[in-house]
Amino acid sequence: MIEILTPAQLEQARPAGRFVGTTLQALRERVGAGTNLLEIDDWTRQLIADAGAVSCYVDYAPAFGRGPFGKVICTSVNDAVLHGLPHDYALVEGDLLTLDFAISLDGWVADAAISFIVGDAGDWADQQMIDATEVALAAGVAAARPGGFVGDISAAIGAELTGAGFSVNGDFGGHGVGRTMHQDPHIANAGTPRRGYRLRPGMLLAIEPWVMRGTSRLVKDPDGWTLRSANGGRTAHSEHTIAITADGPQILTHAG
Repeated sequence: MIEILTPAQLEQARPAGRFVGTTLQALRERVGAGTNLLEIDDWTRQLIADAGAVSCYVDYAPAFGRGPFGKVICTSVNDAVLHGLPHDYALVEGDLLTLDFAISLDGWVADAAISFIVGDAGDWADQQMIDATEVALAAGVAAARPGGFVGDISAAIGAELTGAGFSVNGDFGGHGVGRTMHQDPHIANAGTPRRGYRLRPGMLLAIEPWVMRGTSRLVKDPDGWTLRSANGGRTAHSEHTIAITADGPQILTHAG
């Protein structure tokens, strides 16, 4: 299913995006060495309740996971890149943390992710990898123009990631959002321009480049959710929810 929002519905969806963006920024500022992943989940759960929002993750039980997920945010550390299930782990200086967060507010879903290094002792190569996903995300957003194609977004992302020296995994990528979290179209992180679904004003898309150092192959943790790089290399993931408008793409999940 692909939802096409009216201009009025798009305005109704904006608060969900703002909440996701500001929540991720608030968490980034609060997290430090010694923070437990379960604390992050607890903080996020309270923020969701205070906002009158609904978690998209707690009851989420897709075929690729061992559901329901049971937590309200994904916390992926170091070689974990996607669907990191919060558990009893205290972050240490230099850890590379990805927070992936999706909620429904007033009936509309927004989804975003950020990666950052904990503390001040980060590795330059880790920051370079994070930067590569952010540059690829910006390229994908810029390509999401009315009259274009999903393949334009995928090709723009893939060009940046491969140009930065990373191989691209095609198993997981971006997706449509709306009243539910995962909708068509699927947005791969590599592709061919002028292919796929035609982009129209009123579409909400979650665009999410992610990479793993030295591999494109994933392995799954025994928890049934957390996906890691097969070689133990570190990883990064950046995501925004955007709206396609007649004037071009607009990011909904900026902080503030």
